[in-house]
Amino acid sequence: MLLSGIFPPITTPFYPDGEVYYKKIESNVERYSRTPVAGIVVLGSTGEAIFLSDQERRDVLKTALAAAAHNKVMIAGTGAESAHETLQLTEYAAELGYDAALVRTPHYYKKQMLPANLLAFYRTVADRSALPIIIYNFPQATGYDMPAELVVELAGHPNIVAIKESSGNLDKVKQLVEGTRQVKRQATVTETFEAVTPRMLKAAAAESEKQSRELVSVAALVGTAESMERRAPSPVEANSATKPSSAAVTVVGKLKTRQKEVGFQVMVGAAHQLEPSLSLGAVGAILAFACPAPMACYEICAAFKDGNHALAREKQERVRLAAQRVVGDLGIPGVKCSMDLNGYYGGPSRLPFLPLSGEQKSEIERLMAGIKS
Repeated sequence: MLLSGIFPPITTPFYPDGEVYYKKIESNVERYSRTPVAGIVVLGSTGEAIFLSDQERRDVLKTALAAAAHNKVMIAGTGAESAHETLQLTEYAAELGYDAALVRTPHYYKKQMLPANLLAFYRTVADRSALPIIIYNFPQATGYDMPAELVVELAGHPNIVAIKESSGNLDKVKQLVEGTRQVKRQATVTETFEAVTPRMLKAAAAESEKQSRELVSVAALVGTAESMERRAPSPVEANSATKPSSAAVTVVGKLKTRQKEVGFQVMVGAAHQLEPSLSLGAVGAILAFACPAPMACYEICAAFKDGNHALAREKQERVRLAAQRVVGDLGIPGVKCSMDLNGYYGGPSRLPFLPLSGEQKSEIERLMAGIKS
């Protein structure tokens, strides 16, 4: 699976009394779906997943997926402290139709998180998961920094496709990219080399079948010789009519796909270091700062992809301070305040997070002025 591009790890909206505000999940996801982000992460760290009950996590996953556009890669945060609980939520996400699972490092029993423990944990989850697994390393939150050598060893597992490396350590990003170059895999992509997932193929096939049924129904109602001449093509005829011009292209409904070689994919989680990370070989990013500013983050990635590195650096500099302060210092309440300013619903966070002060809100307004949403 191709994971190139920007992925906002969406927040979980709450009412003032702390209950989950599901309607606002729908509206936020619908708006993200209209932006050029590659996909959406649900129940990441920014989603306050650790503050949710098991039933709330399941309901959030279901609500977000139902509101998302079919062409966005949907990633479910399913990591827990045990492999058993991780697999339970991963299985539920697979049943819903998610495309991949983001699994954070277990960390509560830090002294016992030795290489053998982590290897067994991730290999067990990957062996039994119906979804591709993305390792999630976030030492600022967990207090545990997964060694690069361990990630390199896990990268060879056929169902472990990527890592979200959120340490902010550029040397480690370089080490991960260089250490996993030997991993070569094939991924299905569109003709323009955008991601394609089984869920997208299923949606394309269903839409094609629906259109065929509608055309057949219209022809049957008209019932004239002329209408018969213009009848909807049979499946055999349809396949012949849409036969790809190149053996490298496969057609499913209106979706034309091809294969692309990808390796183990390194994604990052620090927006203020996005351009340097891409320069080191990262393929994309899961960025909390993309929750209030998906376009600003996307433009850095797009400029870099187009080979305009000077423009990428310029756009990086525009968001560097805001990303550091809003996400790195003020955290989820800061992200949610920024979302409120940029037309998304942020709202309150759950305790023990506290509301921002008036001074902090004013600072965020200054930092976010002119940053695209």
